Order: sequence, then C-alpha cells, then structure tokens
Amino acid sequence: MADISAASVKELRERTGAGMMDCKKALVETNGDVAKAGDYLREKGLAAAAKKAGRVTAEGLVESYIHGGGKIGVLVEINCETDFVAKTDEFKALVRDIAMQIAAAKPEYVSREEVPEELITKEKEILAVQAANEGKPEKIIQKMVEGRIEKFYKELCLLEQPFVKDPDKTVKQLIAEKISKIGENISMRRFVRFELGEGLEKRQDDFAAEVAAQAKK
Repeated sequence: MADISAASVKELRERTGAGMMDCKKALVETNGDVAKAGDYLREKGLAAAAKKAGRVTAEGLVESYIHGGGKIGVLVEINCETDFVAKTDEFKALVRDIAMQIAAAKPEYVSREEVPEELITKEKEILAVQAANEGKPEKIIQKMVEGRIEKFYKELCLLEQPFVKDPDKTVKQLIAEKISKIGENISMRRFVRFELGEGLEKRQDDFAAEVAAQAKK
C-alpha cells in the first residue's frame, strides 16, 4: 500500500471538498495518485458540489441560536434549491451546526470575498512591519505576510474557519460534503451575531472602595 501523506490528503480535500477520511480512502485505492483519487471521488459522488454551485438557491431556512443563558444570540440564513430539502433533518442539522459555529468562533464575514480590501491592505502593512521588527530578511517578509493573511482570513471568515465539531475540515468543506450527500446546491447567505454588552463600556468598580466596604461588614 502506498504511503499516504497528510499533504496529499490536504491537496485532495482542497480540490474536491470531500471529507478527510473519504480523501484518504480514495488515495489508498489509487496508490496515492491525487489526480486518480479525484476521479475516484467523482465516481463515488463525493465531489459533486462544484457542479451544483451555479444552481439557484431561493429556498432554505433562517435559524436562531441562543447560547450561554441568553449571553450570545445568532441569526443565520442558509439557502438550498427546494423547500423539500429545507424541511429535511439533514439540512436543519447543518443550519443548526453553522449557527453554533458562529456563536462559538465569532466570524465577521461569510467569505474572504466580503472582507474590505482596505482592511486587508492595512493588515498586510502591519504584518510587514511586525516581520521586519522580528529581523526577518526582506526577501521572505512577503511570504510571511501572505501566510499570516491566510490565518487572518481563517479567523474572520466563516467559510474559512475550522468546523468546531471537526477541526480537520473547514465550514466550506462541511457544506460541500452536505451538497454531495443531499444532492442540491447549498449556499451560506448571511448571519448576524449578538453578544450581550458588546460595544458597551463595562462598569469599572473602584477596587479600593470595594475592599473598604467589605472590611466594614
């Protein structure tokens, strides 16, 4: 049996959107040949998501999720092609999982395409200065900046984030797997996340006065 590297599994996952175990199995079946493994997955129907990406998604669900005794709230809209699929347990579970992901991981955008260009430009400038301050040579600063920008996207963008229930796959890959399984296009449209007290100035009690008050009791 061919020695299957993690890099090969990662490459195949990025190409197809299939799950890690499916990719590893495909590579085993094709003696580690990534191209043949991609064909294998297509034959098995696990890489069908790309073919469905252009289909109109006008149905779906709006899901609410409240966490921490009312401390965090999420509203999310995820679309599919038909009302029939929107009512299935499989689709409802996906929407619920993504709502929980938003509550836990605090994304700010759905995808990297939504991130304002000026924000990325500013972040690159900051990262370049940081790399220079670390004494890195000029020729590798750009590579470091690009690598750190990728990490920046994974923190900010929902689809780029590791899925909280299975960090070996991204939310984008999770959705791709569900597209293959359900047989319809699914699109993550929008979300809003609320956290109690977010943006408000927290009360700062006078610690000395508090200690004094306690001492008088």
